Amino acid sequence: MHVGSFIVAAQFPGQGHVEPLHRAVRSAEVAEEAGLAQVWLAEHHFVPYGVCPSAVTLAATLLGRTRRLRVGTAVSVLPTAHPVALGEQAALLHLTSGGRFSLGVGRGGPWVDLEVFGAGLAAYEQGFPDSLDLLLRWLREPSVSGDGGRFPFREVPVVPRPSEALEGGAAPEVVVACTSPASVRLAGERGLPMLLGMHVGDEEKAAMVRAWREHARAAGRPEDGVRSAAHVSAGLCQIADRPEDAREVLLKAMPGWLKQGLAAHVTVDGRARAMRDPHAYTEMLCGLHPVGTPRTCADRLAATAERTGIRRFALLTEGSGDLAATEENLRRLGGEVLPRLV
Repeated sequence: MHVGSFIVAAQFPGQGHVEPLHRAVRSAEVAEEAGLAQVWLAEHHFVPYGVCPSAVTLAATLLGRTRRLRVGTAVSVLPTAHPVALGEQAALLHLTSGGRFSLGVGRGGPWVDLEVFGAGLAAYEQGFPDSLDLLLRWLREPSVSGDGGRFPFREVPVVPRPSEALEGGAAPEVVVACTSPASVRLAGERGLPMLLGMHVGDEEKAAMVRAWREHARAAGRPEDGVRSAAHVSAGLCQIADRPEDAREVLLKAMPGWLKQGLAAHVTVDGRARAMRDPHAYTEMLCGLHPVGTPRTCADRLAATAERTGIRRFALLTEGSGDLAATEENLRRLGGEVLPRLV
């Protein structure tokens, strides 16, 4: 089982922009010290939900600050990026870190980001599959050309080539955030592991894994790859000596962050939005994920792995909004939970 931390760089009420970014960097350093396998970095634009606008840039910082830890994006938003530019960045991080970088990509949302970066709503609604395929070709082939659509260009060499200089010639891992049947199908057909969100429970995640396998097999993917696909389950983790204390920490801090963060999203076309109740959402997350004593947290992770077949976890540990509390949470996760999962 591979347990990692999910870093949002969340701006809690009363905080500026520097505090969450400092907490993000320190979280990665402490995660490595605590023995965690990986950190996953969120990307958001123009909202206090998360103040990291470039997950690959923060990944570069953290890869330079650590020596063993794997660092991944969760996710780089593909509709607002040029796939070749993102592919070049991924190759650079892959090669300079000795293969410690994972590229997670997703479709994002219908936000004003599409207007600011000039992508347009079509890039979100129809363009994700073509962008993903161009990105994959860039990471796997020696030269690439655009074949029309949003990105027409003549054939150019891939420099640097991700497969060079590393044993086995492997390209960087690519993971796809999946929130719908269409994205599950897309990931399955291309044989790419899924990143499944923290708002989804074990039963739904298990169903998505089963659907992914069906699509992968139908697309002719090798059976060993279908069975060994390293999907990632995102979740929430808060550890305390008493379960009620862990829940209290989150219920005091997270609703305020969720309220201001989620409300700040602006749709590109003025479409109506359904807002979650922040307190109820926090309660739901506490019920779904490892929140409680170290034994409770270990049992919850083991149960999720058993029910879903997923053995990689990206756990949000900054739910207190406080740096010292986040560091303690990470150290307890590494020192008191991980040993129970061996």
